[in-house]
Amino acid sequence: IIDLRDNGGGLMNEAVNITNLFIKKGELVVSTKGKAPDRNKSYKTFIQPVDTEIPLVVLVNAFSASASEIVAGALQDLDRAVIIGERTFGKGLVQNIIPLSYNTQMKVTVAKYYIPSGRCIQAIDYGHKDSTGHSEKIPDSLINTFKTRSGRLVYDGGGIIPDILTEQPMLSNISMSLISRYLIFDYANKFKREHTEILPAGDFTITDDIYTDFVGWLQHKDYDYTTRSEKMLSELKKTAESEKYFEELKNEFEMLESKMMHNKQADLEKYRDEIKSLLRNEIVSRYYAQKGRVEAAVTEDQEIKKAIEVLGNQQTYKTILSGTDITSKSKS
Repeated sequence: IIDLRDNGGGLMNEAVNITNLFIKKGELVVSTKGKAPDRNKSYKTFIQPVDTEIPLVVLVNAFSASASEIVAGALQDLDRAVIIGERTFGKGLVQNIIPLSYNTQMKVTVAKYYIPSGRCIQAIDYGHKDSTGHSEKIPDSLINTFKTRSGRLVYDGGGIIPDILTEQPMLSNISMSLISRYLIFDYANKFKREHTEILPAGDFTITDDIYTDFVGWLQHKDYDYTTRSEKMLSELKKTAESEKYFEELKNEFEMLESKMMHNKQADLEKYRDEIKSLLRNEIVSRYYAQKGRVEAAVTEDQEIKKAIEVLGNQQTYKTILSGTDITSKSKS
């Protein structure tokens, strides 16, 4: 598993070095094309690979950019790896810094990146602006279709679309409140003061006793919040008032508000697993620092679990790479 999530950059040479490990010597990884001929260059693998057969999964998300996208895109175009995660950032421009007078600099776009299928991964079209002067994403009508080596359809115009799309789950309102008010953070400090050691990061769990203690500790803490449903109802109420419908619907609004009123104790139970996960990562970091936080997170990471599932089923893996598997991939 190659994890390129939240990897926001890197040098082109680094991208080539990674693909060198898994792609046979002499394969095109990325090319640059610009208006000036001297900007047109091709970058190929230049050493014998470590292995060309071992199954690979690459994890990406919306913060995977630049060199990370080249690695993921090249391995996808050459049918060498299954890509899992979210659509990537879409940084496909080559830029140079030009020194100017008065200790200033100017960043100039000199070329674009193109991966083996011929597609460019750039998402923002800086050559065209809307009425307010802002550049927009390349519209679907201008997105082009390309093919991987085995004939799978892939698209340009906005990053790398994974073979298996996943969505990053949104945290509940109560979890966001506990984080923003540093209550998860403060409880982890309290726990560290009261416990000299814990199990190894990958083995430590939040037991029911620990969670009960956390809930009790919260009793006199301020962590009130407004749910998304309550916000939407409030906006609907304002709209109804402005359009003179509220008086007719007043009783219905009051009934909905009453039924929708959130209960913090109920939410602590409803989102128990989510809050336990946040507590676990924070507590583990007090004993094993960032390395421990990563080790703990890996055991709960849904995308890593999906990657292990795909790697464990050779039929699924091969059908995805051959283009015979029906996935959720789309251009949007």
